[in-house]
Amino acid sequence: MSLPPRWVRRLVLAPAVVIATVAVLTTLPLWLLVAGALSPFLPGRFRAVRVLWVAVVALVMESVVLCALLGLWLAAGFGLALRTPLLQYLHYQLVGWYLRTLYHEAARVLRLRVEIEGPDPDEYLDRPLLVFCRHAGPGDSFLLVHALVNWYAREPRIVLTERLQWDPALDVMLNRLPNRFIPAGGGAGLERRISELATALDHNDAFVIFPEGGNFTQRRRTAGIARLRGRGLERMARRSEAMRHVLPPRPGGVTAALAAAPDADVVWVAHAGLDHLFTVADIWRALPLDSTVHMRWWRVPASDVPHDEDDQVDWLYRWWGRIDQWVDTHRQPS
Repeated sequence: MSLPPRWVRRLVLAPAVVIATVAVLTTLPLWLLVAGALSPFLPGRFRAVRVLWVAVVALVMESVVLCALLGLWLAAGFGLALRTPLLQYLHYQLVGWYLRTLYHEAARVLRLRVEIEGPDPDEYLDRPLLVFCRHAGPGDSFLLVHALVNWYAREPRIVLTERLQWDPALDVMLNRLPNRFIPAGGGAGLERRISELATALDHNDAFVIFPEGGNFTQRRRTAGIARLRGRGLERMARRSEAMRHVLPPRPGGVTAALAAAPDADVVWVAHAGLDHLFTVADIWRALPLDSTVHMRWWRVPASDVPHDEDDQVDWLYRWWGRIDQWVDTHRQPS
């Protein structure tokens, strides 16, 4: 389904979320009674009540953020000063509060824990970062950005799929910050847009890209390997076949980011624990989650990053193989 124009998203979708929130809150006792009545007949302890609570919290947060964004727009002189440092800072603070609140509520209600291995956050101080992360579902992506904003005190610049703009709060908030929404498949001028976004990173910026270009599925993995063979890249295809838990990485965005930010340190991120959850139905079947998400961060100083593009592609594949091996030892069995 194609994305509606911006004016429709602002004047129709955003108010619809606020109206829906009011409707749900005014009828919440009825929803709780229904969820409580269903719970004894469903596997898992209070499964329906848990799902309802998380959904209501997310909906309320969405409306609160939309109202806050409207207030910031008015305070910015009807949007004229949105790109000033102060307003950008306030938007990042709002992002941090939103992610922090959702994380704590999900961790409490769904019994979710996160463990991070890697360098101490103090090692990242005053250094721009290029963050190359495995892409395996919305839950893991949410945790990555939450960690960057709230644990590592970073202001991320992210390359995102344009489908996320269906969410009104994310649409408004992320379009006001230095991010790039791209269509499925990348679209024309992708590397140029990545280069523009990764240029002029300051001491607390973190440019984030997912080199796989999409969430992992076996179908996408097979198609990616076939695409490499179709382009005559047999060596890359064989290396990709040896990696069972990741998609073949797409080097164009990585090399474009490295060229645009030669002084930035590189952080590689692997994660495992939520990579089997893609839809509401997946979460429903998995409740209660009662699981631990493992994240592994590796930092490479800018001085150790290869400069030649061919060497960078080989370096990317070597790191992707390392991430695949790490995932193999940490992921939960399906």
